[in-house]
Amino acid sequence: MYEWDFSPVFLNAGMLAQGLANTLKVTGSALAFGIPLGLALALLRLSSRRLLAWPAGFVIEFFRTTPPLVQLFWFFFALPILIQVEMTPYLAATLTFSIQSAAFFAEVFRGGIVSIERGQWEGARAIGMSESQVMRRVILPQAVKRMIPAFMERAIELMKTTTLVATVSYADLLFQANELAQKTFRPLEVFTVTALIYFIFIFCVSVLAHRLERRLAVSGETTVH
Repeated sequence: MYEWDFSPVFLNAGMLAQGLANTLKVTGSALAFGIPLGLALALLRLSSRRLLAWPAGFVIEFFRTTPPLVQLFWFFFALPILIQVEMTPYLAATLTFSIQSAAFFAEVFRGGIVSIERGQWEGARAIGMSESQVMRRVILPQAVKRMIPAFMERAIELMKTTTLVATVSYADLLFQANELAQKTFRPLEVFTVTALIYFIFIFCVSVLAHRLERRLAVSGETTVH
């Protein structure tokens, strides 16, 4: 019978804590850059000018359909050769997940924008608003409210996807867990604790997302009535 012993894991909890901090750092950076970039891509794709819409559409589809691991390897290994700039694991991870997230956020933004009734656009134009004013003051505030649950779900998926950064030696939670498992010779205990850490954080965000979705649904029904 295997004898479980979690004491080596708890004695080296600092390694996992540092790994978790790095995981949250990459996730936060990708969201911070990915959301505004996603909005820009969505607006370009909605443009009536094909020279703007088609390249934006290509970027969105390319980064949504290609594996994130391949993208990460390309940014980490190929991009430095092309631009002659040193690429750190953190920078490669931030670039990869920011652009990939932007591609997904772009579709969320686009769906939210086109879901707003045409009358909202026409009414805003009728009182003299420009296209940018209509988008900024009328359309986006309503669309973003509908998109918040999708943003939360994407943040959850992003945190799980960031485990790929361990392949380029970035010291995220999974990388640190692997190091600790080799150090303590207790892989079962280490990865059990690691799984629980991911579960706790992602479960809490999921609960928050569902509560926010219900609150927004109730708010929408109240507004209608």
